[in-house]
Amino acid sequence: MSGISLPKSLADKTRDRLVSELGLSEQLSAQGGPWMTLESHAPMAQGPVGEVRRYTGGGLLHLVTCAIVVPQIGLDSHMLFAFTPSETAVPHFTLDSVGAGGHCAFHLDLIPRLDLGANLAYMDEVFTPLTEACKAGRSIEGLSAAQLDPRQYAVMSPWMLAHRATPEAFANIDDTVTAYLNHWLGLLNSGIDSAVLDDVDSELLARRDARNKAIIFDPAVDKVWNQIGGLIGEESSLALRKLLTMCG
Repeated sequence: MSGISLPKSLADKTRDRLVSELGLSEQLSAQGGPWMTLESHAPMAQGPVGEVRRYTGGGLLHLVTCAIVVPQIGLDSHMLFAFTPSETAVPHFTLDSVGAGGHCAFHLDLIPRLDLGANLAYMDEVFTPLTEACKAGRSIEGLSAAQLDPRQYAVMSPWMLAHRATPEAFANIDDTVTAYLNHWLGLLNSGIDSAVLDDVDSELLARRDARNKAIIFDPAVDKVWNQIGGLIGEESSLALRKLLTMCG
């Protein structure tokens, strides 16, 4: 891909804001570089094709970013997960920002920590304030819904945005990403009101978090992991999924 990478610009801007506002520190590999360097196992692209970076601090379990760029197949993928501690009810923040096959795509969400169908007060505190931003984001001209499996929808939130986008539409999603990020940072700063956590304790939250992460990053649920494994090798793919499913 030539010129400015819209997916990379959005991902980098989001990461840099999190690192700056939360005072995060990057955790380097034993060699002093990124947490992981990703090498291509595909015949059309040999050598390094990406990196995984990990940051800690700021009340997070960790922030994990993953960039995979393979010009030979038109792939420009940037994933970001800001994970909160397993025993808290503050949702995780996620942004996928991708260029592939001549189009762009993105996935933006706050990942619920409780069953929304049984916790109305939690839903109204954590997700209902995002409704207008969600509607505005989905109404951007040039977006089309991503083709996800119903199980993927079930483990995320109804406020999730997962869309393909024209370059023009992708350039217009910044306000939506900012609205979600602002709201999430507010929740992280204030915590969840204990009054909405009826019959919820840290042990229950931690158990659910472990099970939820295991589903989200299961290759049988999200088939993209099979493609990633073929590109960077099963060993690196497994190591990345282990990092993403870490609890604590």
